[in-house]
Amino acid sequence: MPGIEELAAAVQRNCDLADAMHAQELSLCTYLLQMREFFRWQRGLPLDRVPDRGEVGRWIATHEAHWETLAGQTDPGFAPLPIGEGVDAFDEAAANERLGSLGLVYAAGLARFRRPEFVLAERVECQAREGATVIVTGREHARGLNPPMATSRGDQVLVRRDVLRRWLGTRLELSRQRPSAEGLCAAVDAWLVDDDREAALERITAAETETLILHELGERRAAALLGPQWEEMLGALDDHRSEIVARAIRDLLADCESTLPTLLERDERASIHFWFANLEGMRGLLAPDLRAGYLRWRNAGPGAPGSASALSEAVLAQREHWLAQARAMLDAWRQGAAAGAQSFSAELVDAARGESPPG
Repeated sequence: MPGIEELAAAVQRNCDLADAMHAQELSLCTYLLQMREFFRWQRGLPLDRVPDRGEVGRWIATHEAHWETLAGQTDPGFAPLPIGEGVDAFDEAAANERLGSLGLVYAAGLARFRRPEFVLAERVECQAREGATVIVTGREHARGLNPPMATSRGDQVLVRRDVLRRWLGTRLELSRQRPSAEGLCAAVDAWLVDDDREAALERITAAETETLILHELGERRAAALLGPQWEEMLGALDDHRSEIVARAIRDLLADCESTLPTLLERDERASIHFWFANLEGMRGLLAPDLRAGYLRWRNAGPGAPGSASALSEAVLAQREHWLAQARAMLDAWRQGAAAGAQSFSAELVDAARGESPPG
């Protein structure tokens, strides 16, 4: 077995190559924010320390030059991992068979827009849930620019607690900068965040790790409802908006199937507030009825007659709605391939924006 530093360097090289190929897909604002956080991670800076802008700027220039060098190689392929005779960069099973005894987890796959994603991290928890093996990781030795907080492939769910914790830190900072942020400040109040933000961040990370697990279990339930053709459709979509719409539909179905019903059953008010504080982008555009149910629940206050049922009924209705929409998108794809799915997603977005009557 190689040392951790040698292995981490090999994984990081593949992460950097993936970033070199796909970083340009991010908007400029998102790219700069992600690069700042990537700098903070690479330098091991505390989450409450604001990086020096000049130092970050110089680091970005150096890092972009490194990406150009990687992408400009004659054969810029993903290198095998230095384990034994060499393990293919996408062979998770072979890598983890050797790394498990070291308390490490290796993950590799394709993220949104078929972007390769790699990570080498320390395993902190492993549990069985609904027929899946749920692995929670901590410190990350190698990672990419824009990492997902959680993924599920096959019978494995991976939750990256360090990525979650760093993102939560930015949300807590936002709650201080925007004290009127809907849902977010309600979550902060429910979490009883005081001056000891570091301790609060640890508590919140533990709570939201469970929320991520519930979402990934919901993704698995959604996959069972939709069948294998859903993933086949995702892989065949050739424009970003259609893929964003498809993923938003499945995310909403997963959360109305698993996450929100469970949080309501457990009366996890802070996590419910936080979920709706992050109902943004395409999901927020497509689900105004779900937000309306939340507002009725929030405005009624804890223990008010009918407050929980108002949100529960909205979640149940939305579960059926998004299951129907997902199946309708699948039908459009079956009938017209990528063009059919693209037409369906465009009509759905236009209807949500009030630009045309719903189909």
